[in-house]
Amino acid sequence: MEKIFDLIIIGGGPIGLACGIEAQHNGLDYLILEKGALTNSIYNYPVNMTFFSTSDRLEMAGIPFMSVGAKPTRTEALEYYRRIFFHFKLKVNLYEAVQTLKKEVDLFEINTTKGQYRSRKIVLATGFYDLPNLMNVPGENLPKVLHYYKEPWPFINQKVLVVGGANSAVDAALETWRKGAEVSMVLLGDEVDENVKYWVRPDIMNRIKEGSIKAFTRSKVKEIREKEVILETPDGETIIPNDWVLAMTGYKPNFSLLDQLGVELSLDEKRQPCYNQTNQESNVPGVYLAGVVCGGLNTREFFIENSIIHAESIVRDIVQKLTHN
Repeated sequence: MEKIFDLIIIGGGPIGLACGIEAQHNGLDYLILEKGALTNSIYNYPVNMTFFSTSDRLEMAGIPFMSVGAKPTRTEALEYYRRIFFHFKLKVNLYEAVQTLKKEVDLFEINTTKGQYRSRKIVLATGFYDLPNLMNVPGENLPKVLHYYKEPWPFINQKVLVVGGANSAVDAALETWRKGAEVSMVLLGDEVDENVKYWVRPDIMNRIKEGSIKAFTRSKVKEIREKEVILETPDGETIIPNDWVLAMTGYKPNFSLLDQLGVELSLDEKRQPCYNQTNQESNVPGVYLAGVVCGGLNTREFFIENSIIHAESIVRDIVQKLTHN
C-alpha cells in the first residue's frame, strides 16, 4: 500500500524545522523536503553576516541559542539549527527539490527531483531567497554580474559597482572596499535605506561623505558591458569603468508552487498570498503558509522571530482537522 503522510513541509529553513518539531511533538507522520542544504537560505548569506536580531529571539523549542555576541553570526546560526536538527532527529530530505504539486480530492501529490509523495496536508515554508529581483537591463546576464554576495576576497583591486542601498548592499560595499576594491554604489533614493542596521549605517554614510565610496544617488543602471557600466543619473548618462556588478536588489518568493496549487495572490504590488491568519491555512483547504512566503513581495514584514509561532498554529489546526475526519 502506498504511504500517505499526514503532512509534508516544503522548505528546510528555521520555520520549516519549527513546523517539523511541532508535527513530531503531536505524533504526525511528516516529512520535510529541502532543495538544498539544511537552512539553505542562511547558508547562502554572506559569510560574515550578522543578524539584526539577538540570539534569544531566534530560539525554538526551548533549545537555548548561545552566541559570542548579542547578535549571532551566520556561522553561529548554522550551528544552532544543525543542533536542532540532530537533537530532534527531524525527518528531512536534503537536496530534493519539489517540482510539481497537485491536489487530488483530499490528497496532495508531490513530485520531486528524487521521488513522488502523497500527503493529506502541505506546508509551504519556502522563504524568499531563491529568486533575485532582476534589473532587466542589457548585460545583466554577463558572468561579472552577481545577485548573491558571499565574501570580499575575489574583489581585491577590482572596480566594483554595488546596486542597492539595503543591508546586503551596504555590507557588500563596506567589505569589498575594506579589502581593497574600488567601490561605487547606485542608489534609487538620496541615501542608503533608513532600515540599514543601526551600527552599520553611520559607517557607510561616512565612507560616502568622505568619498571613499562613490554613491550615485537617484540613479539606476541602464546597461552593463564587459568593462564598463552605463548609469542613468540626474546629470544624464554616466559611464564608469567596471569589473564586477554586485546586484543586491533583493529577492522574491517562488510563486510557481503557489500557482500550481491555486493559492490566490493579492492584486496590489505586494502579491500577498491569501491565508487565514488564525491558522495560516490558504484559500486552498489543506495548504498552509509559514514564514516570509506569507508576505509575498513584502519580504520585510516576516522574520524568523515573528514566524516561528506559525508552526504551532498550523499543527494545532491540522491535528484538529485530522482528528475530526
